[in-house]
Amino acid sequence: MPPATTADLLAAAVTKLGGQRRPGQQQMAEAVEAAFESGRHLLVQAGTGTGKSLAYLIPALACALRRRQRVVVATATLALQRQIIERDLPLARAAVAAELGREPVAALLKGRNNYVCRHKLAGGYGEEPDDLFDAAFETAGGAGLTSAKPRGSLTGSALAEELRRLERWARETASGNRDDFPGGASPRSWRQVSVSASQCMGQACPVLTECFTERARAAAARADLVVTNHAMLAIDASATPILPDFEALVIDEAHNLTRSLTSARTAELTTVLVARAAAQLDRLGVDPQALRAAATELAGALEAAPEGRLGQGLGPDLAAAVAGLRAASRAAFSQVAVLDPASGAPSTSNTSNTSNTSNELNTSGASATPATPAAAKRVASAALEELAETTRRLQEGSGDVHWIERTAAGSSALKAAPLEVAADLRSTVLERATAVMTSATLALGGNMDSAADAAGLSPGEWDGLDVGSPFDYPRQAILYLAGDLPAPGRDDSHWGAQHQRLRELIEASQGGALGLFTSQRAAEAAAKALATVTDFEIGVQGDKSLGALIEDFLADPRACLFGTVSLWQGIDAPGLTCRLVVIDRLAFPRPDDPVLSARAEAADRAGRSGFTTVSAAHAALMLAQGAGRLIRSTEDRGVVAILDPRIATKRYGPFLIRSMPPMWLTQDRAVVLAALGRLAEAATKPDA
Repeated sequence: MPPATTADLLAAAVTKLGGQRRPGQQQMAEAVEAAFESGRHLLVQAGTGTGKSLAYLIPALACALRRRQRVVVATATLALQRQIIERDLPLARAAVAAELGREPVAALLKGRNNYVCRHKLAGGYGEEPDDLFDAAFETAGGAGLTSAKPRGSLTGSALAEELRRLERWARETASGNRDDFPGGASPRSWRQVSVSASQCMGQACPVLTECFTERARAAAARADLVVTNHAMLAIDASATPILPDFEALVIDEAHNLTRSLTSARTAELTTVLVARAAAQLDRLGVDPQALRAAATELAGALEAAPEGRLGQGLGPDLAAAVAGLRAASRAAFSQVAVLDPASGAPSTSNTSNTSNTSNELNTSGASATPATPAAAKRVASAALEELAETTRRLQEGSGDVHWIERTAAGSSALKAAPLEVAADLRSTVLERATAVMTSATLALGGNMDSAADAAGLSPGEWDGLDVGSPFDYPRQAILYLAGDLPAPGRDDSHWGAQHQRLRELIEASQGGALGLFTSQRAAEAAAKALATVTDFEIGVQGDKSLGALIEDFLADPRACLFGTVSLWQGIDAPGLTCRLVVIDRLAFPRPDDPVLSARAEAADRAGRSGFTTVSAAHAALMLAQGAGRLIRSTEDRGVVAILDPRIATKRYGPFLIRSMPPMWLTQDRAVVLAALGRLAEAATKPDA
């Protein structure tokens, strides 16, 4: 009997799922298999409804078994990660096992702070400073650093009950994974039961053999396929190996890769971070005054600095403050390093080498008792190491973009992000593993060149494939360009005409509208304007939790939902419940966005168009993602309305339109209103 082909394996999995054969899915699976066999990188655009998860999981698992190559799958969102682990991967594993004689081993691996720390849960680290402590420093902008201390006990019956539930759950769970905790854990309670990678005591931990993170890593090291996230991939790509060795890689939701890598590599310096470090010194009996004095100097420099992107260098005042803080944090680190971890007193042994403090920890007789000196020492060392590394990077990071960011409460942060992220990904990952990058929105402007360039791939070393979508977009959807409206400007003078057109569209559709806005203020203004002239229920992001708003929207065919960034990518509303998607304006980056503006300028200096490679590409990606909210099944029908006339009048308009699903295009308002009227009748009739 001939060996099973990828098509055979895919068919078996689809049959188990109860689905039907999809040509695009099969084409993608065969292309992924060919990429793993040839070693050439592959970019695949697979439209909504293709079933791309199975299309890469089947050949990935077959590759792992046949070629004995471990495969890593990295996603951007927890929702997709959960779908893969709970639905798609079990089907793929069963299909491959039935044909190849062994069920592939799969594992999920996340960052350390996603798992319960048993030692901390038992009190071994003491209690974290609570949110009120953090908020006090953020509100004061660093004022009062010499007297503030963390609170020593938890308050609030709800928080105490949640911690008790976490403790009971930790005794029963096999994973310790935050996402497995029933009902979810609040950020405040999770801080009390988890540690960061730098705070972990490592081999010195008294309950190392029971560590959930170590168990997850050991399972990943034994697995044929490891599911992780972009952030973990970013850490691995920064020359800090955290994933087990792998020869093949799938990056799903690849349109988010640059954003994920940038976020993971962004450093931040605030007086709150210094206050936490000073509080840890207090716990150890080490004098924090030098650190607090340096923090006061930093607070003054941050307050005096203008908000936004910094020019060449930090400027004299900020540079001096950062240098002083670096010196103070290094000196404090040296003081902590010579403490005897068993008693908290200075050690008499030679500890002049302070670069590996975790190796000095003595675990004899250690137990998970409240605030063990070894744990307190590790937490303090971690906080000081973070300060020292952040200040070093701010002083030396010539490849970084620096800026000052202020919160609504008035606190300030000095931030640094890499100007480009492709080099690290290429040198540490793509040169040793074959990568498949996939998304529903990779071909911006009709090709994948920008996606390949963002990942560090050169022409000639990658193949591109667009497998299309099972949806018949020209028949299922209308793309309406409101070219007659006034163009948006710096003020809000265009809102009146825009709100009037929005009212016409929503009244024609009788609700069922998802409004995607580029700012919270615009979403709220539109909802307020419509509330006075219509009787439709309009949920606005921020009124309730996002989950509750989406539930309300899905439950009522006349309901509308208005929101910003998370709704452009984060909602799945199949059926006539969502029959109108309205986009208020083209989502170009803000001119004062520090990272994207710096990247656009760098592109201009290199002889490329910064507007095309950065600004237009960003807008195209957002449009493609936003328009993708409309058609989610073969039965869906609807209209995407763009109320920004520039897409119809500017030279870059065709580039943006080519980035979107191929819907039927019109600027005829009467045609659109009539189509929405027919959809409204179908959606609101009693048996709909």
